[in-house]
Formats: sequence, C-alpha cells, structure tokens
Amino acid sequence: MNKIQAPPLQNVLCKLYGPDQLTLQTDRYQKLFAGYREHYGEESAVSLFSSPGRTEIGGNHTDHNHGRVLAASIDLDTIAAAAPTEEAVIAIVSEGYPEQYRVDLSNLEPKPEETGTMALLRGIAAGFVQHGFKIGGFNAYVSSNVLSASGLSSSASFEMLICAILNTFYNQGSLDTVVMAKIGQYAENHFWNKPSGLLDQMACAYGGLIAIDFKDPEQPFIEPVTSQFRNRGYSLVIVGTGGNHADLTEDYAAVPGEMKAVARALGGEVVRDLTVEQIYSNLDMLREQAGDRAVLRALHFLEENERVGEEIGALQAGRFEDFLELVTASGNSSWKWLQNVYRNSEVGEQGISIALALTELFLKRIGNGACRVHGGGFAGVILAIVPDEHASEYISFMEGTLATPVFNIQIRQYGAVCLNDMVEQE
Repeated sequence: MNKIQAPPLQNVLCKLYGPDQLTLQTDRYQKLFAGYREHYGEESAVSLFSSPGRTEIGGNHTDHNHGRVLAASIDLDTIAAAAPTEEAVIAIVSEGYPEQYRVDLSNLEPKPEETGTMALLRGIAAGFVQHGFKIGGFNAYVSSNVLSASGLSSSASFEMLICAILNTFYNQGSLDTVVMAKIGQYAENHFWNKPSGLLDQMACAYGGLIAIDFKDPEQPFIEPVTSQFRNRGYSLVIVGTGGNHADLTEDYAAVPGEMKAVARALGGEVVRDLTVEQIYSNLDMLREQAGDRAVLRALHFLEENERVGEEIGALQAGRFEDFLELVTASGNSSWKWLQNVYRNSEVGEQGISIALALTELFLKRIGNGACRVHGGGFAGVILAIVPDEHASEYISFMEGTLATPVFNIQIRQYGAVCLNDMVEQE
C-alpha cells in the first residue's frame, strides 16, 4: 500500500473532494508523487498541499470599493507535493510545463521582466518578509485543474498554495487566512502589476461558503454561511465562454477607478462612503465630471452591496427561490450597469453574452434556476445554478453549442491546507 492509499489519507481526500471523487483524486495524487520523484528524487520528507479555486456567488466588483461579497471555495484546486530544502531557493515544476521555476530568496526585489509564476513566487516570498514572517527554500511539484485565465482564480489558488507551503514549513502554521490573502494581493499588485482586491485570495484561503465585508479592508469581516446547494437540489455549473482574462488589466482597473472617481467627486474615497440619494441629487455634476458609465458602475455597487445581505438572509432562511431571483438581479446589474460582460472596444467578441443568452433561454424553458457573469468579467466564464434533474441536459446543451469547457462544481469546506496536518488531526 502506498501513502495515497493509506486509510488516513483516503479519509482526508474524501473530506476535500467527496467519496464520489475518491478514485479520481487518488490517481491524481499518485501522479503528483510520481512527478515529484521524477524531478527531485527522494520523497520521504514530502508533504501534500491543496488550495481551491473559488466561485463568486454575489458581490460582483464590490470588494475594491470596500463592499460585501458572497463567495465559496470549490472542488477544483491546485495541489503540490513539496519538501523543505537547506538551499535558499524556491524550485517549482508544474505539470505540463517543461521549465523549472527557481527563485533565489536572497533577491526579493521586483523584476519588471518577470510575469506570472516567477513574479508571484518572488512577490509572495517578499510579502512574507514584509509582514515579519520567515521564509526558506523548498522543492515542489504542482498540478492544477483550476481553469486558467477564466475567473475561477487560478492565480489566487496558486498564491494561497505557496503561502500554505511557507506557512507550514517555516512558520508553524501561524498565518491566518487574512494575512495570507494580503500577501497574495501584495504579490499581484507589486510584482505582477495586477490591480486585484482581496476577494479571490480570501475565498481560496478560507474555505466553504462565506460572506466577506471589506468595510475595513485591513480587517475584513468573514461570516460562514450555512447552505449546501447539493442538499437543496441544485448544481453550480461553470461554463467557459471561449475567451480568457489575458490582456484585460486596463478593463479591470477601469472598474474600481471609475467608481472611486464618483466617490471623490462627492467627497468620499470609495462608493461605500456614498448613498444613492447623493448620486440622485448630484447627477448632472457626476455625469459631467466622471462620465455616465462611472455613474452606472457606482449605482451597481450600491445595489449589489445591499443585495449580498439579501442573498445571505434568503439562504439562511431557506428561501431558495428568493435567492435565485437575487442572483438573476445581480447578473442583470453586472450586464447593464457594471458593463463587464464584454469589452466596449471589441463588440464583435461577446462570448459571455452568448453564453448568458443561451443559458437564459434554457432556464426560461425549464422555469427554474439563475445565471450571471462570473468574477471579473469581460471574458472567462459564467455561473449557472441549475436544478439537479436538468444539470446533465444543460451541460450537454452548452458543450454542444459553445464547444467550451463546462464544470459541475461543488463547494468544499476547506481552504488552502496541508493534507499531512489534516491526517494528524484525524
């Protein structure tokens, strides 16, 4: 019997992925060990790590203006077999990529020529040092089934994986999820020039379905929300649209930028500081100074921020039909007011719009469910909430019409974790 097939680890895999995925995940982790052996040799000191992707249920583009969100970790994840080394170098090989990424920890200054994996590795190590935590070298073999550049937060999943490794090997697990999220955000903002908020990292790090209030972004308030979609007879389905998030930095940056322009015009810093009445009474000035789209995006924020609280209340009270209506309203607001479903400069490419239109027609026919743009938008994926009895039909319909990836996902209760620690707690 190998390590993966040992009963304690099998129990952990069931907790992370559910018993129906046990065979699939056992094979996946066995390949992970094989990859580690191939590149680094001895595996006796290896620990296993998992960091989930995330889904955003409510609060589209609210976190960066100190708003509220409803998000969850999912059973698509980034995993690693890793072991500490005496050399002050982080060495990573990622499945499917021939190169080895190596970051010398004696040089943690940003390098403008670095992007992606190298930038994030260097930035995370620098973030640990900046926050007063220890770092050290390790070897890791990494594999991920989080769809890249899709809105499922493959970058944040990877960031929280690296944070979990450094936290486990060199800090006795002392970092909480907020600190880990801030380190991931720091790496993206300062080493990769990505203007991200904290939503993605928080959802990947914490685990489960959670509400996050960013009113005080230094100390976000996290509230677990008790609601299992499976128990209510609904599936969460993520649909690829054929586009991706590459080269959309300006589009993403414009959303918080325009919202804050409205806030500044009214003497605030973020739209959370405003009321809708202030916008009504200053509409002409705001349209002149900030522009119409900025005003629409500020109105979206104010409505969406309130809607998150209504979604939480509906879920906790068991009013699932009301919750679905709120998700539909969120999607409509993102499409019409926030305007992050397609790029204004590329109106001929509207993959998300097509996927939403097809889904709305499907849901209209069955008379149940909801859908909305997922994550940052402009490209990537949509989220559909579909009754279980229609989920297979919907997936076949979308795969047949769009010929893009479709995932029936589940919310998992664990964020970024070391599986070895979970085994010890069994």
